Amino acid sequence: MRPVRSAVLCRLLPAPFSLALRSLVLVLLCITPRCQAVQAENVTVMEGGTAEISCRLQNYDGSIVVIQNPRRQTLFFNGTRALKDDRFQMVLFTPRLVRIELTNVSVSDEGGYFCQLYTDSTHHQVATLSVLVPPETPTVEVKQEAVEGGEVELTCMSPRSKPAATLRWVRNGREIPGVVSQQDNGKTFSVSSTIRIPVERKDNGAALSCEAFHVALGGQKRIRHYRLDVYFAPTVRIVPPTGILREGDSLSLTCSVTGNPLPRNIQWSKINDTLPERAEISGPTLQISRLSQSYNGTYLCQAQNNYGRAADHYTLLVYDPGAVVETHSAVPYAVIGGVLALLVFTVICVLIVTIWCSVRQKGSYLTHEASGLDEHGEVQEAFLNGNDASQGKKEYLL
Repeated sequence: MRPVRSAVLCRLLPAPFSLALRSLVLVLLCITPRCQAVQAENVTVMEGGTAEISCRLQNYDGSIVVIQNPRRQTLFFNGTRALKDDRFQMVLFTPRLVRIELTNVSVSDEGGYFCQLYTDSTHHQVATLSVLVPPETPTVEVKQEAVEGGEVELTCMSPRSKPAATLRWVRNGREIPGVVSQQDNGKTFSVSSTIRIPVERKDNGAALSCEAFHVALGGQKRIRHYRLDVYFAPTVRIVPPTGILREGDSLSLTCSVTGNPLPRNIQWSKINDTLPERAEISGPTLQISRLSQSYNGTYLCQAQNNYGRAADHYTLLVYDPGAVVETHSAVPYAVIGGVLALLVFTVICVLIVTIWCSVRQKGSYLTHEASGLDEHGEVQEAFLNGNDASQGKKEYLL
């Protein structure tokens, strides 16, 4: 009975067998000097990199070694180049190892490379070349303008990766769930993630980011930063001067305007009148020199953009310096007059009370004096009538 040839058994081994197990089987079967086998190693490389494809030989006796690309075109016949592609180079050819090098790898180079050993029977193994395509920094597209009180739709796109990249929206360190779509472009994939968020005026300038993750990036990520551009109607506020304005002073009013887009034209006017001849407008500032009372009135600042308009007003009141001084001078006299009137009233009240008390006291004195005269009359009458024996002796104090 003839021994089973190793090449035949190698073909009979199931595909799922690991490379190490297949090698072990080959070694055990190669019991004669003529037993020969070939092994190949799978390779994974990033696009644009360099791939090394190796074919390991056992008991090589000088037979023909052929390396073919996935399209079964012969790249090398033994050590001789067969295909004119300078990206392929034979870097090693020994009885145990044959190695070629492929530079500037692209996804079109992906596939199985055949290592074939021609003896009395053909031995071959396939080295699978896998190419990873990391994503570029993603791009962000806005479907429509973000207007205050509405919603904005943002789409983050990674047009090319292999395998498909993973996209994530982040705002203030928190993920915003998006609707993900993926398209197969043959060898590569395009991925997009779309979010819809409500926007207000305060969201203008808010920072968002779209992050792309991929196995070829080794834990790193590609990030596209984006700032929200929210459009809203303007607001207007006039910054007034401080203190009292008198004739001859200068007036400077500044119109503070916000809005997106920022209004370019700011309009100054005077309600129911024209601006004074001395009025000068410089951007948002209105200046009037040598004020007079004829300039009194209400001044208006207005601004508008494509999303609305706004206005603010300032009422000018110029004081006459003479009238101001006269008014201030009259104040002390009025106070002094009031004080004097109060003093006179107080004195009059005191006099009235004093007179009333004096009159009352005098009336009481006269009453007591009349009572004394009555007693004195009785004494006098008794003295004139003499001493009456029948009446006892009486003493009277005059």
